[in-house]
Amino acid sequence: MGMRIGEMARRAGVSTRALRYYEQHGLISARRGPNGYREYDESQLALVAEIRSLLTAGFTLEDARPFVECLRSGNATGDSCPESVAVYRRKLAELDDQIRTLVARRAEVAAQLAGACPGCTVHVEIRGRRT
Repeated sequence: MGMRIGEMARRAGVSTRALRYYEQHGLISARRGPNGYREYDESQLALVAEIRSLLTAGFTLEDARPFVECLRSGNATGDSCPESVAVYRRKLAELDDQIRTLVARRAEVAAQLAGACPGCTVHVEIRGRRT
C-alpha cells in the first residue's frame, strides 16, 4: 500500500497542492486506491526531492523534467543524463546573461550616484562582506 497525499507531502516537505501540481504536469504519478484517494509509492519521494532542489536553485518546473526522467529510467542521480547536463548548460548561460545585465545596470546606477553626490563612495558587498 502506498502513501496517501498527506503523508507524502509531510515526508517530502511540500504541500499537497504542490504534489497535485507536479502530478498535473506529469512529473510524479499516483495510483488511485479503491476509495479514489491518491496513493504514492516510495520512488516518488526521490522525484519530489529532485524537483524541490531544482526549483530552489532557480530552475523551472519544465527544466526539472529531464532530471525526473533520468531518475525514472533507473539512474542514481537526476543529473547523470545528457539531457540534464544540457539544462545545466542552458541555465548557466542564462545566469551569465543576467549577471552581465546586472553589472551594467549597477555601473549605470553608480554613475548616477556619482553625478548626484560627487563625494559619495560606492561600496560593493560581496558574500556579506563590504568593500
